[in-house]
Amino acid sequence: MSGERLPEKRAAFEPPLDPTAADPAMRRPVSIVTGSVLVLLRAAAGALWAAGVAFSLPPWLREIAGAASGNADEPLDLSVSDLGVGTAAFLGVVAVICAVQVVFGIRIFFGGNLARVLVMVISVASISASFVGWWEYGQVITVRTTLITLSLDILVLLALSSRDSAAYARRREGRRGRGRRRRSRRGDAAGAA
Repeated sequence: MSGERLPEKRAAFEPPLDPTAADPAMRRPVSIVTGSVLVLLRAAAGALWAAGVAFSLPPWLREIAGAASGNADEPLDLSVSDLGVGTAAFLGVVAVICAVQVVFGIRIFFGGNLARVLVMVISVASISASFVGWWEYGQVITVRTTLITLSLDILVLLALSSRDSAAYARRREGRRGRGRRRRSRRGDAAGAA
């Protein structure tokens, strides 16, 4: 080999991020903003779907609600009586689910790691359910059916699993852990004395 220098090969895997190496003053990455906005849009879509089920909406709004739920083959003709529950109970359950999604979206925006991980787990479950429905039950994935919700889940997963998102969400973990260790040492020293 002549004196030419070849670039070094990149590792086949990337080492995990050290949460203590992240800068506590780092700026909010675009992936966090995108992920939190997508989670908030999913909450709004769920509220729109619930309104389409609970109330008699005009046909154009029922079509939008059907698309938000991932089933736009035909306008949403489902009603609360078809589900066998009362309107108040149905709206209460959906309101709690939407409120949790809004809280997760806000927590993600401000750097909550637990909310980020839970949203990613929920997205993986939703993607897996779409796959199982396609594989096992022959459900067709088209733009008019589950493609929109499936693509939103994939985008949320991609945005929130990036290195920048992980570093931003874990940027304060190093300081918290050291403070807890100091307090436990003081407690151990006081107990021993």
